[in-house]
Amino acid sequence: MSMKQFEGKIKSITDTPFGYTLSMIGGKWRLVILYWLVEYETIRFNEMKRLIGTITYKTLSAQLKEMEADDLIIRTEYPQIPPKVEYSLSDKGSSLYPLMEIMCAWGEDHQ
Repeated sequence: MSMKQFEGKIKSITDTPFGYTLSMIGGKWRLVILYWLVEYETIRFNEMKRLIGTITYKTLSAQLKEMEADDLIIRTEYPQIPPKVEYSLSDKGSSLYPLMEIMCAWGEDHQ
């Protein structure tokens, strides 16, 4: 549905497909986390923390939980000592890859 088709029906940006997409990728860390999961496919928590660098443990943990709840990532816990947890993209998260490629291309063209 185009933007014009929504005229008169929209109460706020969150009521649009664009708003939904923003809610999935918006914020400071979501696209960064998705980027590293595209690059490495499966990442453990501490590896993700090292790759991002400036994110706090608390924020990373919260972001990963939210992204799991939004079905963008899959959290796999292995029953061992010490506990091992890995994160990977879900099908829904992987479906954002074309959008990320377009963003990379735009960056190359305008950097």
